[in-house]
Amino acid sequence: MLNDVYKEAEARMKGAIQSLEDDLSGIRTGRASPALIERLQVEYYGVSTPLVQLATISVPEPRMLLIRPFDSSSLKAIERAILASDLGLTPNNDGKTIRLILPPLTEERRRELVKVVHNRVEEARVAARNVRRDSIRDLRELQQEKLISEDELQKGEAELQKITDRYIEEINKIGERKEREIMEV
Repeated sequence: MLNDVYKEAEARMKGAIQSLEDDLSGIRTGRASPALIERLQVEYYGVSTPLVQLATISVPEPRMLLIRPFDSSSLKAIERAILASDLGLTPNNDGKTIRLILPPLTEERRRELVKVVHNRVEEARVAARNVRRDSIRDLRELQQEKLISEDELQKGEAELQKITDRYIEEINKIGERKEREIMEV
């Protein structure tokens, strides 16, 4: 019974880490990454569609993204979506592909991005702590229903704290790695 609570808590904490990694992949660093624009929504035949479903995205140079649409008629729509996004990038359209050249980040912009990373990391930590709180509540309900003893409750709370500490440490490492990427010149 305790193992079920631990497994559920771990699965939810892994979800928080996955969500953090997805969020951080969309934050720009010094080099080009397809993750910057993969989830960009493009209005395609009246339907909002992620860019990754409409085109291949490659990185021919460290500061350039190359977008090759599967359907050349979607080129203008992709261009509009990039211009409308908050990326601050200007697409270069040659009729078959779109090139996005990423300008180097200024020191001030890097610091702003680091603050964004700090906020996202803190949100992930809070999510992990919320999972711990919910799991401890579940254990207390089990104890009130006499399904586990007082000792098992104490042991369960201690084990949940260990699990939480392990995941928060992993969250911190992910945040530090992203910070280093952003500050790298």
